[in-house]
Amino acid sequence: MEQSSSVLFADTVRTLATAARGRGLVVPGFRSPPRVPGAERTVRHGPDGSATVAVVVKGRPPQAVVADLIEGVIIANALTGAEATRVRTWLWEAVVQAQVMAA
Repeated sequence: MEQSSSVLFADTVRTLATAARGRGLVVPGFRSPPRVPGAERTVRHGPDGSATVAVVVKGRPPQAVVADLIEGVIIANALTGAEATRVRTWLWEAVVQAQVMAA
């Protein structure tokens, strides 16, 4: 049975939040859809330093949604270069592992 896009979104957000916290990263808030018409992903920064990542889920491949959520974590933590690449890879591995365990 295939998961609905909203369940997949929620499961992925939980996985990424757990993985990011475990690595000492800031966990942004996540929502769907973005408030900006036509945008597939937005990241808003609050005055308190918080960040909110919003992505379009409906009508998109699950991998595109996961990639946007991961990139939101990278942006929220202001990661660049080699560190961003390491964290991006690590977060992808966490998502894939969670999906394998759920299957």
